[in-house]
Amino acid sequence: FKNIMIEFIINKLLIGFLIIIASITALYCMIHMVPGDPIKVLLGPRATLEMQEALSIKLGLNDPLFIQIINFIKNIFRGDLGADILTQRPVLTILLEQTPHTILLVVVSIFWAILLGIPIGCYNAIYQGSLSDKLSGIITISFIAIPPFVVALYSLLIFAVALKWLPAIGVGESGDLSSKISHLILPSFAVGLGWVGYLARLVRSSMLEVLKENHVRTARAYGISERKIILHYVLRIAILPTITLLGTGIGILFSSSVFAEIVFSRPGIGKLIYESVINRNYPVVMGAVLVTSTLFVITTTLSDIVNAILDPRIINK
Repeated sequence: FKNIMIEFIINKLLIGFLIIIASITALYCMIHMVPGDPIKVLLGPRATLEMQEALSIKLGLNDPLFIQIINFIKNIFRGDLGADILTQRPVLTILLEQTPHTILLVVVSIFWAILLGIPIGCYNAIYQGSLSDKLSGIITISFIAIPPFVVALYSLLIFAVALKWLPAIGVGESGDLSSKISHLILPSFAVGLGWVGYLARLVRSSMLEVLKENHVRTARAYGISERKIILHYVLRIAILPTITLLGTGIGILFSSSVFAEIVFSRPGIGKLIYESVINRNYPVVMGAVLVTSTLFVITTTLSDIVNAILDPRIINK
């Protein structure tokens, strides 16, 4: 089993590497299709053609698109992600400053969504058809239907502007934990609210399927307590689709964080990508996409490994 698991992990890592390469290639092509010239943005309208040509050669923008992609991938293995064309700061330094803010936002958002979504889904499955199940279904579907940017805007207007309960913008005072937590509440609420609905509905439907299985009826026939049946025989299997969703949903969480970071004026990788695309700042965009693609691969691989540990039959599928 150990050798099979190692082979399974290696295959997942190889697939993840190909996903990263494909993401970089696709985005490189899309960026070049966007109107505008980063050289003119950097040098200004008074720059001569000779100055523009010299800078294009220096940045490698005169090379064919395929060569630019190959050179970027080569530089990744050297630990060189290039320099910001506007500030000339190393892209790696910028990413190391911005990425932790987004990771913290995403982790906190999904953490509180798990704490609410999974218990709600379990309760609704156990009491299927009850009034609480029906009301909860309406509420959780509403959570899914509301776009994150709408949640961000209204939570800002209600809790920060009208009620003044929570701060509106920023990440809090450096070294002040309570300030950082208070600044994190509204953005994490905006990002994680929809996931409460996703998790609750998925756990409910998965548990209802597992509750109909023969092994559950057998456990009840042996007189095993309902609590033990739910925790050890039902939830352990029903949770597998949820783990997969959490792993593959990292891309959705990062896209949701863009709105939260813009609305609440927070630093982060999402806001960095947004601003860099507008300025045609190729090195920063590519470095940020590399980070998000890598995080996506890591989370999906971890979710697949956890699923394989909980249900070894997955490895042979």
